[in-house]
Amino acid sequence: MEKDACYRLGHIASKYSFKGEVLFKLDTDDPGQYDEMESIFVEIDHELVPFFIVNARWHRDFLRVQLEGVDSEHQAEQLIGKSLYRPLSELPTLEGDRFYFHEIIGFTVVDRVFGQVGELIAVNDAAAQALLVIRHDSGNEVLIPFVDELFEGIDRTNKTLSISAPDGLIALYVS
Repeated sequence: MEKDACYRLGHIASKYSFKGEVLFKLDTDDPGQYDEMESIFVEIDHELVPFFIVNARWHRDFLRVQLEGVDSEHQAEQLIGKSLYRPLSELPTLEGDRFYFHEIIGFTVVDRVFGQVGELIAVNDAAAQALLVIRHDSGNEVLIPFVDELFEGIDRTNKTLSISAPDGLIALYVS
């Protein structure tokens, strides 16, 4: 499976037992929808490697998982920190103002005051607060915090994302 056909679900946070169990940290608003997974892709050396899930149950905020073929503490240790992926085709469709970050890449970002800001080229969600990475017509990148208070709406038909950036923020990048 190619990485472009998948979405990142989370990572393997730690080993759990001497029998090879690991703890998945899932980066999702609804982790409960993943407790019946039969398989998962683990990124190992830039390749997605499929693993069948033998057993899974919740342990606090983590999904405690036994992967087929991972039977020892040493094998589990080799997977710590590895990213977890699922096929994009398995994502439920979102409607209205709900969307996945990968869906809005390529959309035109329009600010209520500034007007057209540019093309959304990435969403950096590695930090506590997601950032929209927008390529302005000048070639400069504009970074806008992506929080509910700044989000105004989405138009999937016209591929536009409407925001209300703090006064002067966009001008800092394009002046």
